[in-house]
Amino acid sequence: MSTLELSSLAFQEGGSIPREYTCDGKDISPPLAWDGIPDLAVTLSLICDDPDAPRGTWVHWVLFNLPATVTSLPAGVPGTPQVNGGGQQGINDFRKSGYGGPCPPSGTHRYYFRLYALDVELNLGSSTSRSQLSKAMEGHVLAEAQLMGRYAR
Repeated sequence: MSTLELSSLAFQEGGSIPREYTCDGKDISPPLAWDGIPDLAVTLSLICDDPDAPRGTWVHWVLFNLPATVTSLPAGVPGTPQVNGGGQQGINDFRKSGYGGPCPPSGTHRYYFRLYALDVELNLGSSTSRSQLSKAMEGHVLAEAQLMGRYAR
């Protein structure tokens, strides 16, 4: 059985997320790549969040229904509900579609990018939140991978 792995050319596991991908820079999504998609996977979902936010976990990105044949996302995925090549983006905690970069009020925060391989296409819309996505994925996750980066202001 293959193991799902998630990586970025922009930063290493546990490393610093470059300023370009934060609210202090261009605020664009970092490039991501993965391999080890299970044969039975139909779609992929991606969630990025910050568990160190003062008021609890802050959601930076909600993406789902990416075809399982896709093996990467380029830097700067547009914040539109539809993703080029397939897939949809939900609403982050900035109340916007797409990626919202790290923007911690103080200190160093951890940002977890989690990729999920699913055995179904989800029947969700463009206003989907992280909690709605998590609930819809229940019982359908074949594999998951994680990449954590840090950012401090």
